[in-house]
Amino acid sequence: MSATSPGAPSAPRRTQILLASTLYGAATLAAALDDEALPAADRRLLLVCNNAATPETTPGLTEMAGFQELRGRFDEIRSWNETISPFHPGGWGPRPDDVVLWERYLRLTWGLGDDPVELVVESLQVNPALAVCQIFTGAPVTVYADGLMSYGPTRNKLDPLVGTRVDGLLHLDLVPGLRPLLLTEFDVPARTVATGTFLKVLGEITTASPELSGVREGAALLLGQYLSALSILTAEEEEELHLSMLRGALARGHRDVVFKPHPSAPARFSRRLEAEAEKLGVRLTVLDVPVLAEVVYERARPALVVGCFSTALLTASAFYDLPTARLGTDMLLERLAPYENSNRVPVTIVDALVPDLAAEPTAQPAPTGVAELTGLLEAVGYAMQHQIYPNLRPAAERYLAAHLTQRTWRYFKRRRLTVLGLPGAIPAQLAFIPRNQTVRAMARRARAVQRRLKKRAAFS
Repeated sequence: MSATSPGAPSAPRRTQILLASTLYGAATLAAALDDEALPAADRRLLLVCNNAATPETTPGLTEMAGFQELRGRFDEIRSWNETISPFHPGGWGPRPDDVVLWERYLRLTWGLGDDPVELVVESLQVNPALAVCQIFTGAPVTVYADGLMSYGPTRNKLDPLVGTRVDGLLHLDLVPGLRPLLLTEFDVPARTVATGTFLKVLGEITTASPELSGVREGAALLLGQYLSALSILTAEEEEELHLSMLRGALARGHRDVVFKPHPSAPARFSRRLEAEAEKLGVRLTVLDVPVLAEVVYERARPALVVGCFSTALLTASAFYDLPTARLGTDMLLERLAPYENSNRVPVTIVDALVPDLAAEPTAQPAPTGVAELTGLLEAVGYAMQHQIYPNLRPAAERYLAAHLTQRTWRYFKRRRLTVLGLPGAIPAQLAFIPRNQTVRAMARRARAVQRRLKKRAAFS
């Protein structure tokens, strides 16, 4: 190795900025680093973000038990919330004319100088990930996905100046054999983070987590998601969903139940559940410490994991071989609006793979195979984002022509199929209608008149 002369400029450091908003996401990044799935770097800066509606009152991921076990994998920690304060990270992005100023500011504040930067982000389609990618205009990007949304289409049409910079998609193997649809419009290659490495990282977090007071081994675990905050359900409907989970677990013979509420959910969700458990004679434990569901899996080995469409249902079955059951997916498939809602694919996957808590175990249909699930998701993905994925139309037509049954109709909307001219929409002899601009214009005018009449009736 040759010595560097005193006057020679030092070689630039390659800095990797890794964005994480949840402990689960930080664990995924840690596993990717341990698995050597990310490019080499001289410096790794973990950029943490709190996306809660009121981040000032909600603990961030750095305050969660187990984060310190991950801390050593990163050279530095920075807060995106503090960087852009007083703006909220979910709603702020740089104005085009300010991008250069923001990059200069961040390079100065974070000590980046002129060194080359690489980005590793989650949820590239929305802020804060999109904002960071827009600020560091020329930086290559790796996207990592810690949930089921990686199997669905990109939720928005990405600016090619961002999408063409993505070198790869890292994801957990939640559904073995299923390939992600996310970012395939840019031919982004997908790679899995080794399951064994991820479980090792989760084991470190579990070891550092506090004792789960009152949680008995073999209890049924109920997972809360706080869907009312996403305007998918009302607060009353979500409370009733939790009560139905409790009753369903009891019907399966479980009298020892643990409820893991969403960290941002109001306390009253738990109070109604506690009152119902007392009435039914169920021993209910509400987890009042913010821990990952996987910590409960490792510590208590639940006899049953019940949820709506949480990613934790798939980690329970795929990574820990635990029995799972779902409840409420049929209602969500009906309620999700617009059809492009990015939660549609996670709900579809859980509905197709996880047994229904409300049905008798002997009456459950066989789980959907990977080949059929791939066809289903290609059809749903095309119906959701046909403009981004026009290449999926033949696959969607094949699936709909061969697999539309009483059960699979739940994943589609007749109106959507009609607008796109897909099989199952209307009788074959009228198939020209969805593509006829005159007929569609008349239909739009008729719907507008109908809406005006309903408004008048409401105020009369």
